[in-house]
Amino acid sequence: MGQYAEHRPLVRLAALFAALMAGGAEASCRLALVLALDVSSSVDAGEYDQQRLGLASALNAPDVRHAILQGGDGHVAIAVYEWSGMRQQTLHMDWTPLRTPRDIDSVVAAFAQMERGYTDFPTALGYGLSYGATLMARAPDCTRRVINVSGDGVNNHGYGPELVRKHFPLQGVTVNGLVIEGDAPGIAAYYHQNVISGPGAFVESAGGFDGFEAAMARKLFREINDIMLGSRPAPARPRG
Repeated sequence: MGQYAEHRPLVRLAALFAALMAGGAEASCRLALVLALDVSSSVDAGEYDQQRLGLASALNAPDVRHAILQGGDGHVAIAVYEWSGMRQQTLHMDWTPLRTPRDIDSVVAAFAQMERGYTDFPTALGYGLSYGATLMARAPDCTRRVINVSGDGVNNHGYGPELVRKHFPLQGVTVNGLVIEGDAPGIAAYYHQNVISGPGAFVESAGGFDGFEAAMARKLFREINDIMLGSRPAPARPRG
């Protein structure tokens, strides 16, 4: 039977344990990331395309791809939806793990082919954020959880995002913002005061829809790498 025959059961058990551990490590998730895109009536067809294609290009940027694949133990899981009116949200991508270059390629291709769900509804930012909160509630078990809300205006319909922070299950969730500046003065301050919350929360700014792709790439790189650039600022509220 050979010199080590009596140890074969132990060797098989050790090999099985190692395989289980490897499988658990492979399945671990370091970041659950929700991306929410504004498709309210203030966003025209060309601006929507800039968001759609900008998101695809930002995810495909070399630095972002490297951050996803080489940024630490465990993978990144992503979900994407659009928001506008009170009940006008469209889930374009349910929770999808990004473990390999091919996974990223598939998601990039899907983003590039997205079709807008709604066009003629107001900016119900509170409802949009609450949809993200419910989506996050069934996210994979990941070390960090982040919702990023993009928008070009402030809430003008239904309850506001500040109520979502109080009444929805956002404990342990970071809510970041990507503001598209242009027609809504003070939008960055509004997002700071009413939208973002949680550990390391921040607002990234795009100087109009032309700057959306670059802003999204900066935001993704920072979120995926868990880069904190100091405490969240608290700008003074505008006087009424």
